Amino acid sequence: MLGLSNKVTGFAVDLPGFGMSPPPRDGDYTPSGHARAVADFIIAQGLGPVDLFGNSMGGAVALQLAARKPELVRSLTLISPALPSLYATKGNAHLPAIAIPGVGEQLIPKYQQSPAEVRVQATIDGCVAQPELHSKLRFAEAVAEVQERDHFTYNSDAFLRSLRGLLRTNADVVGPNRPWKLAERVVAPTLGIYGRNDVLVSARDAHRLTKKFKDSHVVVLPNTGHLAQVEHPEFVVAAWDRFLL
Repeated sequence: MLGLSNKVTGFAVDLPGFGMSPPPRDGDYTPSGHARAVADFIIAQGLGPVDLFGNSMGGAVALQLAARKPELVRSLTLISPALPSLYATKGNAHLPAIAIPGVGEQLIPKYQQSPAEVRVQATIDGCVAQPELHSKLRFAEAVAEVQERDHFTYNSDAFLRSLRGLLRTNADVVGPNRPWKLAERVVAPTLGIYGRNDVLVSARDAHRLTKKFKDSHVVVLPNTGHLAQVEHPEFVVAAWDRFLL
């Protein structure tokens, strides 16, 4: 986010199998596996401790890292994190079905045959509160990235295995490393940002976040969907300045 560029040096990390990163060597697409990859990057670059931001599945990954490697994380910002929820939303009801072995392998390749513009628009429609206001430049950049990634043979596998790893992790309600139990181990000050119009992650989970993280603040933004940092970066920066800086 440009509003933070004069305060921090930012790195946007492609998780293994996503963006331009190759699949993980160990085949571990769980949130904890992705967190190890991010930890390796932080250590290799000599960056820690860092101000860690995670959106959606990235929020689940960021939680794993902050809980398991506290020495690497100075502050934690979770934007619509994909953590276990008691609230169903209309935007994520289809994900468990896609995760069923054999079903996703049939559906995802068919979906990826759609034009890149159609897939990007579908993502925007499902993730932002006001799609008509989405930047045309960012739309074009996203289409170009999708087209560039279309020749990768592991796209479907990376998505499906990451989805299944996330759902398995979030389904754990008794294990010592279940997500909300890990939250209790986080020592870094934590900021949670939710969108009131998010159809993927319910803003009602904001209350639970304040109960589980020792040092936490939560902001719920109106007219905001799943991507607060894209839709209203100025409010995200303001919240970060107020609660963490």
